[in-house]
Amino acid sequence: MRRESWVTVPNALSLSRLVLAAAFPAVNGPGPRLVLVALASASDWLDGWLARRGGTISRGGALLDPVTDRVFVLAAVSTFLYEGALTSAQYFVLLSRDLLTAVGFLVARGIAWLRPVEFKARLLGKVVTALQLAVLFALLLRRDLVASLIVVVGVASAAAIADYTLALWRARARPA
Repeated sequence: MRRESWVTVPNALSLSRLVLAAAFPAVNGPGPRLVLVALASASDWLDGWLARRGGTISRGGALLDPVTDRVFVLAAVSTFLYEGALTSAQYFVLLSRDLLTAVGFLVARGIAWLRPVEFKARLLGKVVTALQLAVLFALLLRRDLVASLIVVVGVASAAAIADYTLALWRARARPA
């Protein structure tokens, strides 16, 4: 069995979001934060594109990418909550998909007949990530759009949670 290498350009781009996440609360002002959100967004798109194009898609990279996305969004949204730019309710709506899919993952790993199910990114999950990033841009550029975007994130998150749950249920029901 061949071991996959973790040392790839796409994985380095994914890891860069951890640095961007650490920098987010440390920088002040919309300009520098806008650059961080733009870099995180670009790296999220570019790492997947490079992995697909270069044939370096790996199981480790497929895990690393969403984890670093979640860490960046968590750092940014938590910073905005701390600074009063978001309410607690808005904060939890923005993170609802992340929280519930994390709980679902832990539950699935704890139930023997669900352990073999492979977790994969799904379109609705990617839509939620894009919408979360749109909210971050709006918080920095167009505060008047934030409340409406958060409602859209909430609806998309509910749909993504249902989609992930249904996908998990269908995957476990398949004959081996």
